[in-house]
Amino acid sequence: MADPARVEELPDRVWTIPNALSVLRLAGVPLFLYLLLGPEADGWALAVLMFSGLSDWLDGKIARWLNQMSRLGALLDPAADRLYTLATIVAFVLRDIVPWWVAALLIGRDLLVAGCLLRLRRAGFAPPEVTYVGKAATFNLMYAFPLLLFAQGGSDFATVVRPVAYAFVVWGGLLFLWSGLLYVVQTRAALRLPAPVPVQG
Repeated sequence: MADPARVEELPDRVWTIPNALSVLRLAGVPLFLYLLLGPEADGWALAVLMFSGLSDWLDGKIARWLNQMSRLGALLDPAADRLYTLATIVAFVLRDIVPWWVAALLIGRDLLVAGCLLRLRRAGFAPPEVTYVGKAATFNLMYAFPLLLFAQGGSDFATVVRPVAYAFVVWGGLLFLWSGLLYVVQTRAALRLPAPVPVQG
Protein backbone atom coordinates (compact mmCIF):
# COMPACT_ATOMS: atom_id res chain seq x y z
CA MET A 1 0.00 0.00 0.00
CA ALA A 2 1.35 3.40 -0.94
CA ASP A 3 2.24 5.96 1.69
CA PRO A 4 -0.80 8.31 1.94
CA ALA A 5 1.54 11.29 1.97
CA ARG A 6 2.71 10.40 -1.54
CA VAL A 7 -0.62 9.54 -3.15
CA GLU A 8 -0.68 12.79 -5.12
CA GLU A 9 2.72 11.98 -6.64
CA LEU A 10 1.59 8.66 -8.16
CA PRO A 11 0.59 8.28 -11.85
CA ASP A 12 -3.09 8.81 -12.64
CA ARG A 13 -3.68 5.36 -14.18
CA VAL A 14 -6.87 3.28 -14.10
CA TRP A 15 -6.49 0.19 -16.31
CA THR A 16 -3.87 -1.82 -14.41
CA ILE A 17 -3.76 -5.38 -13.07
CA PRO A 18 -3.45 -4.25 -9.41
CA ASN A 19 -6.48 -1.97 -9.80
CA ALA A 20 -8.48 -4.85 -11.31
CA LEU A 21 -7.59 -7.02 -8.29
CA SER A 22 -8.63 -4.24 -5.92
CA VAL A 23 -11.98 -3.89 -7.72
CA LEU A 24 -12.51 -7.67 -7.40
CA ARG A 25 -11.79 -7.39 -3.68
CA LEU A 26 -14.35 -4.61 -3.34
CA ALA A 27 -16.91 -6.63 -5.31
CA GLY A 28 -16.40 -9.47 -2.83
CA VAL A 29 -17.56 -7.39 0.15
CA PRO A 30 -21.35 -7.75 -0.49
CA LEU A 31 -20.85 -11.45 -1.32
CA PHE A 32 -18.94 -11.90 1.94
CA LEU A 33 -21.74 -10.21 3.89
CA TYR A 34 -24.43 -12.29 2.16
CA LEU A 35 -22.61 -15.56 2.92
CA LEU A 36 -22.26 -14.62 6.60
CA LEU A 37 -25.77 -13.27 7.14
CA GLY A 38 -27.91 -15.16 4.59
CA PRO A 39 -27.17 -18.88 4.44
CA GLU A 40 -24.45 -18.52 7.12
CA ALA A 41 -22.10 -20.38 4.81
CA ASP A 42 -19.04 -19.71 6.95
CA GLY A 43 -16.75 -21.92 4.85
CA TRP A 44 -17.46 -19.98 1.67
CA ALA A 45 -17.22 -16.69 3.58
CA LEU A 46 -13.77 -17.75 4.77
CA ALA A 47 -12.81 -18.55 1.18
CA VAL A 48 -13.82 -15.02 0.12
CA LEU A 49 -11.85 -13.57 3.04
CA MET A 50 -8.79 -15.64 2.10
CA PHE A 51 -9.07 -14.47 -1.53
CA SER A 52 -9.20 -10.90 -0.25
CA GLY A 53 -6.02 -11.39 1.76
CA LEU A 54 -4.22 -13.10 -1.12
CA SER A 55 -5.23 -10.44 -3.65
CA ASP A 56 -4.23 -7.70 -1.19
CA TRP A 57 -0.72 -9.17 -1.04
CA LEU A 58 -0.63 -9.90 -4.78
CA ASP A 59 -1.70 -6.47 -6.05
CA GLY A 60 1.12 -4.79 -4.13
CA LYS A 61 3.67 -7.25 -5.51
CA ILE A 62 2.41 -6.86 -9.09
CA ALA A 63 2.28 -3.06 -8.79
CA ARG A 64 5.96 -2.96 -7.87
CA TRP A 65 7.00 -5.74 -10.27
CA LEU A 66 5.30 -4.22 -13.33
CA ASN A 67 5.67 -0.61 -12.15
CA GLN A 68 1.86 -0.21 -12.17
CA MET A 69 1.46 1.86 -9.02
CA SER A 70 -1.28 4.44 -9.37
CA ARG A 71 -3.21 7.06 -7.47
CA LEU A 72 -6.42 5.03 -7.82
CA GLY A 73 -4.75 1.89 -6.53
CA ALA A 74 -3.41 3.74 -3.48
CA LEU A 75 -7.02 4.71 -2.66
CA LEU A 76 -8.75 1.42 -3.54
CA ASP A 77 -6.41 -0.80 -1.52
CA PRO A 78 -7.01 0.70 1.95
CA ALA A 79 -10.70 1.23 1.11
CA ALA A 80 -11.11 -2.50 0.49
CA ASP A 81 -9.30 -3.31 3.76
CA ARG A 82 -11.55 -1.00 5.75
CA LEU A 83 -14.74 -2.29 4.08
CA TYR A 84 -13.88 -5.92 4.82
CA THR A 85 -13.10 -5.04 8.43
CA LEU A 86 -16.35 -3.07 8.80
CA ALA A 87 -18.41 -5.79 7.07
CA THR A 88 -16.90 -8.47 9.32
CA ILE A 89 -17.56 -6.48 12.51
CA VAL A 90 -21.17 -5.71 11.54
CA ALA A 91 -21.87 -9.33 10.56
CA PHE A 92 -20.32 -10.66 13.77
CA VAL A 93 -22.48 -8.32 15.87
CA LEU A 94 -25.66 -9.32 14.00
CA ARG A 95 -24.81 -13.00 14.53
CA ASP A 96 -23.93 -12.46 18.22
CA ILE A 97 -20.35 -13.62 17.67
CA VAL A 98 -18.99 -10.44 19.30
CA PRO A 99 -20.87 -7.96 21.53
CA TRP A 100 -21.99 -4.63 20.10
CA TRP A 101 -19.69 -2.61 22.36
CA VAL A 102 -16.61 -4.26 20.85
CA ALA A 103 -17.77 -3.15 17.41
CA ALA A 104 -18.51 0.34 18.73
CA LEU A 105 -14.97 0.66 20.13
CA LEU A 106 -13.31 -0.51 16.91
CA ILE A 107 -15.45 1.65 14.64
CA GLY A 108 -15.13 4.62 17.00
CA ARG A 109 -11.34 4.30 16.86
CA ASP A 110 -11.42 4.42 13.05
CA LEU A 111 -13.62 7.52 13.12
CA LEU A 112 -11.23 9.16 15.59
CA VAL A 113 -8.22 8.44 13.36
CA ALA A 114 -10.11 9.71 10.30
CA GLY A 115 -10.79 12.96 12.17
CA CYS A 116 -7.10 13.29 13.07
CA LEU A 117 -6.03 12.75 9.45
CA LEU A 118 -8.55 15.32 8.22
CA ARG A 119 -7.37 17.86 10.81
CA LEU A 120 -3.73 17.32 9.82
CA ARG A 121 -4.52 17.61 6.11
CA ARG A 122 -6.34 20.91 6.62
CA ALA A 123 -3.36 22.23 8.56
CA GLY A 124 -1.00 21.21 5.75
CA PHE A 125 0.66 18.27 7.50
CA ALA A 126 1.26 14.80 6.10
CA PRO A 127 -0.31 11.82 7.92
CA PRO A 128 1.77 10.34 10.77
CA GLU A 129 3.98 7.34 10.04
CA VAL A 130 2.32 3.95 10.51
CA THR A 131 3.44 2.58 13.88
CA TYR A 132 4.46 -0.97 14.79
CA VAL A 133 1.57 -0.95 17.26
CA GLY A 134 -0.87 -0.36 14.41
CA LYS A 135 0.75 -3.09 12.30
CA ALA A 136 0.60 -5.52 15.21
CA ALA A 137 -3.08 -4.68 15.77
CA THR A 138 -3.89 -5.35 12.12
CA PHE A 139 -1.96 -8.64 12.25
CA ASN A 140 -3.89 -9.83 15.32
CA LEU A 141 -7.31 -8.83 13.96
CA MET A 142 -6.52 -10.39 10.58
CA TYR A 143 -6.13 -13.75 12.35
CA ALA A 144 -8.91 -13.14 14.87
CA PHE A 145 -11.75 -12.82 12.33
CA PRO A 146 -11.25 -16.17 10.53
CA LEU A 147 -10.58 -17.95 13.84
CA LEU A 148 -13.84 -16.61 15.28
CA LEU A 149 -15.69 -18.22 12.38
CA PHE A 150 -13.86 -21.51 12.95
CA ALA A 151 -14.81 -21.27 16.63
CA GLN A 152 -18.56 -21.36 15.92
CA GLY A 153 -20.39 -24.61 16.64
CA GLY A 154 -19.93 -27.42 19.11
CA SER A 155 -17.24 -29.48 17.41
CA ASP A 156 -13.98 -30.43 19.15
CA PHE A 157 -12.09 -28.25 16.67
CA ALA A 158 -14.28 -25.24 17.51
CA THR A 159 -13.69 -25.85 21.22
CA VAL A 160 -9.92 -25.87 20.75
CA VAL A 161 -9.88 -22.81 18.45
CA ARG A 162 -12.23 -20.66 20.56
CA PRO A 163 -9.77 -19.50 23.28
CA VAL A 164 -7.12 -18.78 20.63
CA ALA A 165 -9.61 -16.72 18.63
CA TYR A 166 -10.64 -14.66 21.66
CA ALA A 167 -6.99 -14.12 22.60
CA PHE A 168 -6.34 -12.63 19.16
CA VAL A 169 -9.46 -10.47 19.53
CA VAL A 170 -8.39 -9.12 22.93
CA TRP A 171 -4.79 -8.38 21.94
CA GLY A 172 -5.75 -7.04 18.52
CA GLY A 173 -8.50 -4.85 19.97
CA LEU A 174 -6.28 -3.39 22.71
CA LEU A 175 -3.46 -2.68 20.26
CA PHE A 176 -5.95 -1.18 17.79
CA LEU A 177 -7.23 1.23 20.44
CA TRP A 178 -3.69 2.04 21.58
CA SER A 179 -2.62 2.87 18.03
CA GLY A 180 -5.63 5.19 17.79
CA LEU A 181 -4.51 7.03 20.94
CA LEU A 182 -1.02 7.32 19.45
CA TYR A 183 -2.57 9.00 16.39
CA VAL A 184 -4.22 11.54 18.69
CA VAL A 185 -0.91 12.22 20.50
CA GLN A 186 0.97 12.59 17.19
CA THR A 187 -1.74 14.88 15.81
CA ARG A 188 -1.68 17.16 18.86
CA ALA A 189 2.12 17.34 18.74
CA ALA A 190 2.11 18.20 15.03
CA LEU A 191 -0.53 20.92 15.40
CA ARG A 192 1.65 22.70 17.98
CA LEU A 193 4.35 23.15 15.30
CA PRO A 194 4.37 25.93 12.69
CA ALA A 195 2.45 25.00 9.55
CA PRO A 196 4.71 23.62 6.79
CA VAL A 197 5.59 26.04 3.99
CA PRO A 198 4.39 24.73 0.59
CA VAL A 199 7.19 24.00 -1.86
CA GLN A 200 7.06 26.38 -4.80
CA GLY A 201 7.04 24.61 -8.17
